[in-house]
Order: sequence, then C-alpha cells, then structure tokens
Amino acid sequence: MHEYTSTARVWGLTCPGFPEEVSRARRWTRDILHGSPLAEDAELIVSELSANAILHTASGLESGSFHLAVAVSPQVVALSVTDDGGTGTAPKAKHQNEDAEHGRGLGMVSLIAHRVVIHDSHSGYTVTAELFADTRPGDHPC
Repeated sequence: MHEYTSTARVWGLTCPGFPEEVSRARRWTRDILHGSPLAEDAELIVSELSANAILHTASGLESGSFHLAVAVSPQVVALSVTDDGGTGTAPKAKHQNEDAEHGRGLGMVSLIAHRVVIHDSHSGYTVTAELFADTRPGDHPC
C-alpha cells in the first residue's frame, strides 16, 4: 500500500441545533453503516451525543449547530460530535439514580463504546466514541 493511502473513510455532517436534527444524524449514520454489525450501537451513540450537544451547549441556541463525523476502517468505527461550546465544564459521565430523567446519556455511551475521548477546543468540545470491529460491546481491550 502506498504510504499516503488509507483504508479509513470519513464523512462529515453539520446540523442546525434543532431537536429534530438528532433523528437526521441517526438516519445519516445508519445509511453510512448499512450492513455493519456496529450500526445499531453507532446510531444510539450518535443520538445520545447529538442530543447532549443540543441540550447542554450553545449548539441548541437559535443560531447553534453541531458537527458529526463518522470514520470507518476495517478495525474501528469512530463517531465524533463537536458542539458550539458555551459551557464552563467538559462533558462527563454522571452516575444518576434510577429515577433521574436526564444525565444518563454519556454514561450509556461509555458502556456501549470501547473507548470515549473528550477533546476541548477554542469553540467547544468534541466527544468521540469508538467501536472496535473485532470485539463485543462492553469489551475494553488493553
């Protein structure tokens, strides 16, 4: 293989920060991963991360948006959602009691994904969840 050739493919989608855009992001992800055994988990992760961006950051404001990236290689599917910022703290998984109506999304993503990474930028946060092709959900390789 040529040193500048990659087997990974990357797609990007920017959505306005409206609640109905979460279902659009989910459908878009499903279309990209059609036939993949990771598609269902990926859809759920994208749904949670997109909803979090809209609910908890400036992405949900009238002029807000969020950006979704899906990277696919034979080894991994990486799902990234970048928000518009506006919060003083980084996203983090919280342990909620069973009666809580909110606050479980990132915790659920952390249980489904093999790895979750949060990056801070000048304008917001990017949450990336990775699903590894050769392991089962919940497995966490070294």
